[in-house]
Amino acid sequence: MYTDYKQFLQKELSDIKEAGLYKDERVIVSPQGAEIEVSSGKKVLNFCANNYLGLSNNPQLIAAAKEALDTHGYGMSSVRFICGTGDLHKELEKKIAEFFGTEDTILYAACFDANGGVFEPLLGPEDAIISDSLNHASIIDGVRLCKAQRFRYENANMEDLEKQLQAAKDARFKLIVTDGVFSMDGNVPPLDKILELAEKYNAMVMVDESHSAGVVGKTGRGVTEHFDAKGKVEIITGTLGKAFGGAIGGFTTGKKEIISMLRQKSRPYLFSNSIPPLVAAAGIKMVDMMSATNELQDKLHSNTEYFMEKMSKVGFDIKPTASAICAVMLYDAKLAQDFAAKLLDEGIYVIGFSFPVVPKGLARIRVQLSAAHEIEHLDKAVAAFEKIGKELGVLK
Repeated sequence: MYTDYKQFLQKELSDIKEAGLYKDERVIVSPQGAEIEVSSGKKVLNFCANNYLGLSNNPQLIAAAKEALDTHGYGMSSVRFICGTGDLHKELEKKIAEFFGTEDTILYAACFDANGGVFEPLLGPEDAIISDSLNHASIIDGVRLCKAQRFRYENANMEDLEKQLQAAKDARFKLIVTDGVFSMDGNVPPLDKILELAEKYNAMVMVDESHSAGVVGKTGRGVTEHFDAKGKVEIITGTLGKAFGGAIGGFTTGKKEIISMLRQKSRPYLFSNSIPPLVAAAGIKMVDMMSATNELQDKLHSNTEYFMEKMSKVGFDIKPTASAICAVMLYDAKLAQDFAAKLLDEGIYVIGFSFPVVPKGLARIRVQLSAAHEIEHLDKAVAAFEKIGKELGVLK
């Protein structure tokens, strides 16, 4: 039977390659950082990692992880409710709740699991989920696993959100769901307006802070801090795999009753191993570092403003951003792939994004700034973009 299916797959893969949509994986042989080494031996500047605060290879986090490896071992070999709950897990959950100003936290193996496991335990057929059209795939998949009624509103469009809330008026409970930063565009939703509509229509609010925690807000508490809405959102999900050290692990934090119900019924939590103690220990250290100083956030914000201004001045079509994501719009999928490949030759590591990651006809290169970048790194990247932009006819 596989002979026929193999031919089908080969044809599909060939079509993907011809359309310029095939995703090759580049191999990194060094720690993550502003400068990395790829398998060819070439050293390049990395502008496509979620390493927003430059903590992925931070000595303090490494030391905390090493100490936990000695004191707590390598892994828990179990799920939380059996024998997979350690003191470091509980301490990290408490630290995350304090960081966001919430009541309690539950840890997951990844934020994909947090989003996949949040809806089904909390909502049923009598309820409604009203979700932003550009929400992350993990939210979309989580909603699919839930029997609640589904409504979708145009990205950050408050007029359309109100229409969907009106359409869902007969639902028992209503939950508005939005990303804190939309990862392909870099924009932030108007959380203040969302909260006003939630109040008006008696709805709850959930925010995925994966790309905004550590980045948005003066002290990196995310969009709830940015809109002075600390403690006003019922559910926040997030990750330890981006600004918070870049390893693995996700979380849901919010109202204590919600977190308690997730501990009882959330399937990714109940049936997945606990995160390793060394990851929890590094997470604790990360929260302590971020609570002690705002130095990394300040540098990240400064780097982002500098890069955006330089790229716009050169003439690139840049989407407005309130985050550390800079979407350089190229629109054509093959152009985006070719542009990224030529940038790698110039020592700039970026990736071209196209369908199905972004809508057809909206291909782009997503540049992600980091507190680990220095001004000379940013200048080199802008110069390379300008050179390739002229070479490929993007710039005049």
